[in-house]
Amino acid sequence: MRVFIYEYICGGGLAGRPLPDSLAREGWAMLASIVEDFARVEGCEVVTTLDERLAERRLATRFVERLGGDAESERRTIERLAADCDWTLLIAPESDGILFNRVRWVEESGGRLLGPSSAVVAIAADKLVCGQMLGQAGVPAVSGRIVCLVDGLLDDCNFPAVLKPRDGAGSQSTFLVPNAAAASRVLREAAAEGLTGDGLLQAFLPGRPASVSFLVGAAGACPLLAGEQLLSDDGRFRYRGGRLPLPPPAATRAVTLAAHAVAAVPRLAGFVGVDIVLGDDAADDCVIELNPRLTTSYVGVRRLARANLAERMLRVAAGQEIEPISWRAGTVSFSADGRVAYSEADPGNSCR
Repeated sequence: MRVFIYEYICGGGLAGRPLPDSLAREGWAMLASIVEDFARVEGCEVVTTLDERLAERRLATRFVERLGGDAESERRTIERLAADCDWTLLIAPESDGILFNRVRWVEESGGRLLGPSSAVVAIAADKLVCGQMLGQAGVPAVSGRIVCLVDGLLDDCNFPAVLKPRDGAGSQSTFLVPNAAAASRVLREAAAEGLTGDGLLQAFLPGRPASVSFLVGAAGACPLLAGEQLLSDDGRFRYRGGRLPLPPPAATRAVTLAAHAVAAVPRLAGFVGVDIVLGDDAADDCVIELNPRLTTSYVGVRRLARANLAERMLRVAAGQEIEPISWRAGTVSFSADGRVAYSEADPGNSCR
């Protein structure tokens, strides 16, 4: 069995353009972790790509192709490798159609995805549409509306609010708008970062940021550990990493809500992350967004899993019966660039 793994930042998606160090570290953490785990699956041969500027780095496979040049060469390489392999796993941001387009290339090449179809990615990537779908299914989800940033106004707004791209990823160009007096300043800062045209304005929800990941297949969804998200407190919600696992009963509340969100979006598949905010009590808990792809939390959650999550991903994708995952005692903290720290827990604090 051959599995093609493509990570946008380190795998050649930015060939010919600047390669930001912070993004490269985060992308490399995910790529190296998932390649290592698939390489440990018996009978699995892992194929991947690397930006030619990172060609000297080592991964747990010898089947690495260098990518450079233009976008057309990236597309041809993805289509060829997807067609040649049994499965393809894509790791890419939803913004600007990046993930959607690459999923579509795999579909057009006849490749088999370890993840959702382009139609499902289009729904999940659109924060407004996805939020509306969740709300219609009775899942508490943050409300939002489209605002025209060209006008330079945020009319009829209840403050505090959050301004973000409709299809952004990783808290990219995300701003707290604390009050009407700050609106003009926020709009100028958003424009300076390239957020123009339409933006998504949502209510600000106080509480504890958290996330839950799932392995999703035809037989259902297998929840992984719920964890706390670490975000900057400067009004930009920048992602700093996370801590796993959440203690009970917060973990139970997080998994229950996130599972309802996953069930509300038809034909999800592969690794799916759900970002939520936990309020003072369960009635205040709310879904923020759904990520139809591998997220940085993988580098943390794999450290506590007694099973190989890559092997479980393949089982779930093949429609096999979902088995509960056993977890090691302890806690894991991880940064946005993939640095992981493990601490043993008290004997009575194991998560199973």
